[in-house]
Amino acid sequence: MLPERLARLTRQALTLLIGLASAFAAYRLGMPLPWMLGAMLGTTLAAMSGLPVDSPASLRPVVIPVIGVLLGSSLSLEVLRGMLDWLPSMLLLPVFLTTAAALCYLIYRRIGAYDRVTAYFSAVPGGLNEMILFGIAYGGDERRIALAHGVRVLLSVSFIGLVYGLVLGVSSTGSGRPWTALSALTWNDLAWLSAAAALGGYVGQRFRVPAGPILVPMLLSSMAHIGGLVSVPPPTVLVIAAQVVMGSTVGARFAGVRLAHIGRDILLGVLTTAVMISCAFGFSELVHLLAGTAHSQSFLAYAPGGLSEMSLIALAMGQDVAYVSVTHIVRIVLVIIAAPLSFRLLRRGRD
Repeated sequence: MLPERLARLTRQALTLLIGLASAFAAYRLGMPLPWMLGAMLGTTLAAMSGLPVDSPASLRPVVIPVIGVLLGSSLSLEVLRGMLDWLPSMLLLPVFLTTAAALCYLIYRRIGAYDRVTAYFSAVPGGLNEMILFGIAYGGDERRIALAHGVRVLLSVSFIGLVYGLVLGVSSTGSGRPWTALSALTWNDLAWLSAAAALGGYVGQRFRVPAGPILVPMLLSSMAHIGGLVSVPPPTVLVIAAQVVMGSTVGARFAGVRLAHIGRDILLGVLTTAVMISCAFGFSELVHLLAGTAHSQSFLAYAPGGLSEMSLIALAMGQDVAYVSVTHIVRIVLVIIAAPLSFRLLRRGRD
């Protein structure tokens, strides 16, 4: 029993080392969402190559609340005030999300023959981590959901970065948000953030809230930031560790899977990404007509890429970074709150 347990711990340690090395390489190469996607890509290749990797899933309950606290830290009074200034764009955002998700859901169901849970959480244009967690909570295929969103983020950021790079000399570095050192946190900050993670994780799991380990810490963290109790996000080193664990956990699940088995899933990801980019372009044109917002700016706000990457491109273009950032923050919050609720209603209606 002990040798078997030790062997498994060794495989999990190897998985995390591969994930960390791959994530660091992705970071150096300027890959979008490097710590998550890099770790996922590296461990996926290792798993499919036959290396003795094992999913460190036991670390998930520890790192998931950290991601929730990070998402909650994006909200502040300034962000809430900014939402009023961009009301037309914000009002159209749910319509855009619903349209894009519905079209992609049909593709995954009709062409990909995905089950309803996997198709739904693969189609909703939310965050990679969040949609994986929601999909797992409702019994979806984690690997397919991870592939769908991984392909979406990579292609979206690469396409937009390439277009603006060729036209305007702008590129997305994928370096993410500014570094928050441990020393930047006061004891008060540490206490509130730790409480949001620990209490939120416990409450979410104890009362079986859908995706509670990430949703409840996010809500507690957002209330603490909006209330002015804390003004900094979690330390970057903890956020990086959480993303590496998440990416490594997902990638290790591809052990024994061959490229031929996921080639079709990748093609579906390419198709749905094209649909989402087309929807973003159409709705950004509508925002431009209704509110006079520059088309290049509104497109970045609706583009199905990451928050940090779209904000970086907006900054380099001399656009309104706050508008782009706020829109993506609202998108993430809307998806996290509405996706599980709407799925439960849809499923109840079919029962």
